[in-house]
Amino acid sequence: MLLTRVLDDFALRGLGWVIDSEEYADEPDRYGTAFGHPDEHVLPRNSLVVPLDRQGYLQGFVVLGKPAGLRSLNFEDHDILKTAGRQVAAVLAQALVQEKLAETRQFEALNRLSAFLMHDLKNIVAQQELVVANAQRFRHRPEFIDDAFMTIRSGTDRIKRVLEQLRTASPTKQVAGRVDASKVLMEVRSQCADRQPVPQIDMQSQPAWVHMRRDELTSVLFHLVRNAQDATPADGRITIDLRRGESEHVVTVSDTGSGMDEVFIRDRLFRPFDSTKGQEGMGIGAYQARHVVRLAGGEVDVSSEVGQGTIFTVRLPAAP
Repeated sequence: MLLTRVLDDFALRGLGWVIDSEEYADEPDRYGTAFGHPDEHVLPRNSLVVPLDRQGYLQGFVVLGKPAGLRSLNFEDHDILKTAGRQVAAVLAQALVQEKLAETRQFEALNRLSAFLMHDLKNIVAQQELVVANAQRFRHRPEFIDDAFMTIRSGTDRIKRVLEQLRTASPTKQVAGRVDASKVLMEVRSQCADRQPVPQIDMQSQPAWVHMRRDELTSVLFHLVRNAQDATPADGRITIDLRRGESEHVVTVSDTGSGMDEVFIRDRLFRPFDSTKGQEGMGIGAYQARHVVRLAGGEVDVSSEVGQGTIFTVRLPAAP
C-alpha cells in the first residue's frame, strides 16, 4: 500500500521510468528521493517497477523480481520494459472501455424497456378509465357489460405480459403468434369510438392473418388512430383501410388533420422521447410502433402534408 501511494504521488514524474531498486539504493537523488531513504525499503529489494503508462496516465504498475546475479540493466533494457508496459496499459485501457460500453448498453436497454412499459401501462389505464367513465351511462346495457369485461380481460392480459417483460428484462422478446388483423381493426375502432372523429373502416370480410401477438398489433394501431384523432378536428375524417395480399397485408390509417412537414418526419417523428404533446406525451409511441412492426418483419411508412393530413402505412408479412 505504501508503494502504491508513493507511485501515485510520484506518478513517475510523467517520464514513464522503469525503477530499479538497486539503482535507487545507489542514486536516490536521481528520483528526487521520492521513495524515501533506501534503508526504509519502500521499494522491494532486487526488484524492477514497470509503469503501465497510457498516454501520460498511470494505469498501474508491475513489480518484477530480479534473479540473483543478473547483470545491470542498460537503457535498451529499460526501453524494452517501458514498451511492454505501454502495451499492457493499452490492453487494460481497452478492456476498461469495453466494460464501460457494456454497462452503458445495459442501462440503455433498461431505459428502453422502462419507456416501452410505461407507454403500455398508459394505454391500459386509458382503456380502464374509458370503462369507468361510461359505466354510469351504459351499465344497464348488456352489450356494454360484455365490452367492459372484454376490455378488462385484455388489460389484465397485457399487464401480465408487462410483468413477464420486467422479469425477463427483454423488451424485444418475441413470442410466436398469429392474429387476424381485421378483428384487431374492429377492436381498435371500438376502443377509439369515444372521441371525434370516429374512425371509419374500409375492408373486405375475409380474415387477414399476420404473425404478431394480438396485444402488439392492437397497441400499434391504437397509437396510430389516437394520434390521428389528436391531429384531426371533430368535423374531419379518419379512415382505416385494410388490403390483403398474397405475401403481405397493408393497413393504412389516414386523416384530414394538421399534417407534418418533411423535416419533422425525417428528424423527429420516430425519435424516442421527442414529443409535441408537452408533459402529456412520452415521445415513444411512434418509435415503439415501428420497432414492434419491424420485429415482425414489416415496415411503417408515412406520408403527410401540412394542413392536408397524414397517411400511415403498416406493411406486415401475411401468415398462412
